[in-house]
Amino acid sequence: MWPDDLVDRVHREIVDRAATGEADVVRIARQRAPLAPSAILDGVVDRVLARTVGLGPLEPLLADPLVSEVMVNGPGPVWIERAGELRATDVHVDLPTIELLVERVVAPLGLRVDRTSPLVDARLPDGSRVNVIIPPLSIDGPCITVRRFGTRAISLAELCTPGVAGILDAAVTARANVIVSGGTGAGKTTLLNALAAVIPDGERIVTVEDAAELRLPGRHVVRLEARPANADGVGAVTVRALVRNALRMRPDRIVVGEVRGAEALDMLQAMNTGHEGSLSTCHANSPADALRRVETMVLMDAADVPLAAIREQLVSALDLVVHMSRRPDGSRRVVAVAEVENTPERVRMVVDER
Repeated sequence: MWPDDLVDRVHREIVDRAATGEADVVRIARQRAPLAPSAILDGVVDRVLARTVGLGPLEPLLADPLVSEVMVNGPGPVWIERAGELRATDVHVDLPTIELLVERVVAPLGLRVDRTSPLVDARLPDGSRVNVIIPPLSIDGPCITVRRFGTRAISLAELCTPGVAGILDAAVTARANVIVSGGTGAGKTTLLNALAAVIPDGERIVTVEDAAELRLPGRHVVRLEARPANADGVGAVTVRALVRNALRMRPDRIVVGEVRGAEALDMLQAMNTGHEGSLSTCHANSPADALRRVETMVLMDAADVPLAAIREQLVSALDLVVHMSRRPDGSRRVVAVAEVENTPERVRMVVDER
């Protein structure tokens, strides 16, 4: 047990000193155990570096291709979602380690997390999304949630039946405007990537995202990412501003990672003004709910516009709503495809496997 105790002591000192270089780890390990054999010291150094480099103790969890979420809920065990199942791991983190992890996430982005700005969204170099929230908002200590970026492209055939895959392939090829709906973690972005992979290679695609997750295979893809305010509360660039800017960039198609606010109006206007074949996602429980949510988001900026006019524009702009769902076994599947029509129901179910 001596090496484990030595690893803990060296790690605590590294955290206290905020010294994470390999030379620092080697020096402190030798100071703490000057008589230890070289083989033991090398192992201690490797284990301490594994805790302190990148996201430290989270790195082995993030290296597992089956892990889709890593959750730190304050001091204690780290939780993961692996193959669709939530469970606690054997990895435990203390408060100094969590604070160091938070600093590693936000510092390279020029952001700050403190009592006056206690939450932040960020992106890791591999595209994974990170959310950080600290006290007083998180009562039991700082919380870190990492949604991993999938390294393997997933095809339409893996997300739906062959018949549904054919319908969606034909819709994208025919430049239908499609919105993907579903709950949190249902696979909306995964499906959006798969749909965009069908777009002909020569088209110019402009993507707009709050946190860049899309990885489109085309040769002519321009990626735009919103920017939060800096530590002084200035410099923010919203998704809506980027959607408006995308219209000036001669796009063949615009792909909005997710609409969640007034940018829905600009997206609909883009779809109605010659940018057919555009794609987006939104949180909703069904295709009909997705249309209602988009209406509500449009009303955030167009409260003086009659609802009937907004609904006309919505029906004119959108062609298909594709609904994703996460099944009990953790798999994500297309469970409904609805065609948008100018009828009282407004949607006609083409596929319904709910």
